[in-house]
Amino acid sequence: MSFKKLHPHLLEVLERLSIETPTPFQKSSIPVIKSGANAFCIAPSNSGKTTTLLLTTLQKLKCKAEGNAPRAVVLVENKERAMELYKAFLAYTKQTSLRVYVGYKELHIDVQKSEIFEGIDILVTTPTNLYKLFLLNGVSTSQLQICSIDDGDFLKQRSEYNAMLGVTQSIIKCQYVLFAENLPPMLARFEDHFMERAKHIRK
Repeated sequence: MSFKKLHPHLLEVLERLSIETPTPFQKSSIPVIKSGANAFCIAPSNSGKTTTLLLTTLQKLKCKAEGNAPRAVVLVENKERAMELYKAFLAYTKQTSLRVYVGYKELHIDVQKSEIFEGIDILVTTPTNLYKLFLLNGVSTSQLQICSIDDGDFLKQRSEYNAMLGVTQSIIKCQYVLFAENLPPMLARFEDHFMERAKHIRK
């Protein structure tokens, strides 16, 4: 598989970034995620997991803005990682209408609510912050299509794990994709909770 089956805008971005050939992990994972299946994507560092997350999220949204409620959520460990991924998304969404928003606990929740209300397509945040937004009716899941979890090993922390379960109870239906270096039993149990019939990709 090459990258040729991706949205034309993404192909332009990859060419600009001099990314020509998918990694073995990307060859295995991108088609599965594009199919709409829930997926556990397990691979070591430097396998191309972050680029895969960016590409498949933007592919799902067809690289264009639509509506006001987020259609994609990307969950990360902390503010620092949220900002890194936010900047990465901005690099991939230049010259598109997509609206990317980053939220974290250090930013007042009322500020987040008001800014999200103005309309976003992609929300990058932590499980605990997203759960707080849900509890305060600060974000709608009515249009949500995909929820990706970046480097999900951090969900072994009890507070984040419980927040993740709380978040998924507030989502009627969407595709879940978990990226991680390992899949401990407590994360594998997500398949019993909300990642039904998930595909397992390991490299």
